[in-house]
Amino acid sequence: MPRKEDTRQREEKDDLIRKLVSVNRVTKVVKGGRHMRFSALVVVGDGKGKVGVGTGKAGEVPEAIEKAVAQGKRNMTKISLVGTTIPHKTIGKFSRGMVLMLPAEDGAGVIAGGPVRAVMEACGIKNIRTKSYGSNNPFNCVRATMEGLLSLRDAETVAKLRGKTAEEILS
Repeated sequence: MPRKEDTRQREEKDDLIRKLVSVNRVTKVVKGGRHMRFSALVVVGDGKGKVGVGTGKAGEVPEAIEKAVAQGKRNMTKISLVGTTIPHKTIGKFSRGMVLMLPAEDGAGVIAGGPVRAVMEACGIKNIRTKSYGSNNPFNCVRATMEGLLSLRDAETVAKLRGKTAEEILS
């Protein structure tokens, strides 16, 4: 059985981008007093169009972050990109949070708030404009962003669905 140090070193060599979005202290009141734990929200991506979100709870912050990263790796999905931006305008909604995402030209950079910025950087999107409406809860913002990114479709996918070629769709 490998030692804990060996597994940690192996995890760091997987070339994934890990962004810690938020850490909350969660309190459960029990008969003997208050039971403190920590919850972490982490975004994991490869910087090439794959991104995942994970949450973890534990008695210590580093353990919660490890659990969240492991869940984020399991939840990684491929996002449709066009170069360094998204193919079209999209709106992601989750609970009371809503994120509007607009493609941007080269050199614009990532124009986004904290939780949304973490998802974009982990995904590898370099040029995008976003606006977050409604809830400013980090969990809702991240999930709304993911919903919007998952709804993206590139020209080849749309052309295949319509029975046309990508050139016909783009013209």
